[in-house]
Amino acid sequence: EDEITLFERDMKEFWTEFKSVYGTEQINQTFAVRDSCKEAIEALSEKWSKKLKEGDLMIDKIQEYKNEILQQSKCISEKEEQLAEIKSKLSQEEEQQKNLTDSIQELKEELAKKMEIASSKDKAAKEKVERLCKSKVLFEERLGLEIRRIHNEQLQFIFRHIDHKDPDKPYMFTLSINEQGDYEVTSCTPPLDCIAEFQLKVRETNNFSAFVANIRKAFTALSYK
Repeated sequence: EDEITLFERDMKEFWTEFKSVYGTEQINQTFAVRDSCKEAIEALSEKWSKKLKEGDLMIDKIQEYKNEILQQSKCISEKEEQLAEIKSKLSQEEEQQKNLTDSIQELKEELAKKMEIASSKDKAAKEKVERLCKSKVLFEERLGLEIRRIHNEQLQFIFRHIDHKDPDKPYMFTLSINEQGDYEVTSCTPPLDCIAEFQLKVRETNNFSAFVANIRKAFTALSYK
């Protein structure tokens, strides 16, 4: 307690001496400057604290924007991949459609050619049939032959007066024009072993009169057996 009392006395003496040296007004000014600086520091501290908080908010916002941009970039990348895949499929479909169109065109052209060939063959076959019909009178008079037009544009050739025992007995064969435009015997009564040979020969020579005459000779030879 004595020391405290001694210290307080020394402080009073020091304060009295200090005031006497510097004066009360200067001390008050010092205190005012101190208080002003303190207030300015507090205001500046509050201002920078607010700025720091705003900066933290800004950083959070920027990070949020960055995350959104990354997400959008990822979405755009996925859309671009989907678009590239769609373009690839469209390109493949266009190529397939082009190939299909080309194939259809080729088929059309091929069909047109086949139809033209078929029409030409049909015309040739009809002309042959017409020529055969025009030869009907000649064959009937010289060979005792009757020619009939039957179904599917076929001609039936009927020979009589071959068998001397039975002059009215018919010997016949049926002739048609096949898809290749050649003569083709579809039936023969009674059958002849040499009919295939005669058919091949008329295709080579196109001598139809000789073909009919050879068949009649074969029928005649058969009647004597």
